[in-house]
Amino acid sequence: MGKDVIIALDFKNAEETFSFLDKFTGRKPYVKIGMELFYAEGPQIVKEIKKRGHRIFLDLKLHDIPNTVKGGMRSLRDLGVDMTNLHAAGTIDMMKAALEGLTREDGTRPLLIAVTQLTSTSQERMEKEILIEKPIDEVVIKYAGNAKEAGLDGVVCSPLEAGKIHEACGEGFLTVTPGVRFADGDIGDQVRVTTPERAREIGSDYIVVGRPITKADDPVAAYERCMREFVGE
Repeated sequence: MGKDVIIALDFKNAEETFSFLDKFTGRKPYVKIGMELFYAEGPQIVKEIKKRGHRIFLDLKLHDIPNTVKGGMRSLRDLGVDMTNLHAAGTIDMMKAALEGLTREDGTRPLLIAVTQLTSTSQERMEKEILIEKPIDEVVIKYAGNAKEAGLDGVVCSPLEAGKIHEACGEGFLTVTPGVRFADGDIGDQVRVTTPERAREIGSDYIVVGRPITKADDPVAAYERCMREFVGE
C-alpha cells in the first residue's frame, strides 16, 4: 500500500470544511473527519465529502464495552469511509467485537486501526496520570500486538514508533501517524513529533497533518510540500 498524506479536517462546521476543500481544484486529498466536525454535522458530512471523491478516515476513537463498540461500528460501516478507528486500550475482545460490527454482510469493511497512545501523551504524563509505568515504546508495541491479534489492519501511533511497530508486527501492518510538523513549524500541543521527511524514513505508512496545512497561508502549497517531503511527489 502506497504512502499518503491525510489532511485533518478539524473545522467547526460544513461551511468552513467545504471552503477549505474548494481550494484543492483538480486534487482529491485523503482527509480525516474527527470528533469536532462529525459531532457538529453528523453522518451527512461524511456522505457529502465522499460524493466529492475523497477517501475518508473517520477518526472517532471508539472505546467502550465490546457489545457497545460492536453496535457503534455497525452504525458506521455503511457510511462509505475508507478507514476508522478505536482505542487499543479497550482490550482485544473489544477490538474483535468492533471488527465484527464493522464487517458488512458481503464480507467487505473499511480498514480498522487502533490508537496506541496519543501523540500528546508523554512518558511523564502516562506514568503520573494514568499509572502506566512501562516505557512508552513498550506500551505502544504491546498495544499494536494486541490489535494485530484481534485482526485489525494497523494502529495509530507516533511516527517515532512506526519502525518499531513494523519490526514487531510486520511491514503489512499499517502505521498511521499524527504528530507531524514541518521542520520550521510550531509543534502546538503535540509531544512526540517529527517531520514528514523523517516520518517517511522511519516507516510511517500514512501521516495525518492538520494545522500545518489547514492554518497555512496557502494550504494547497503546504499540502504539496507535505506530499513532496513524505511521498516524494
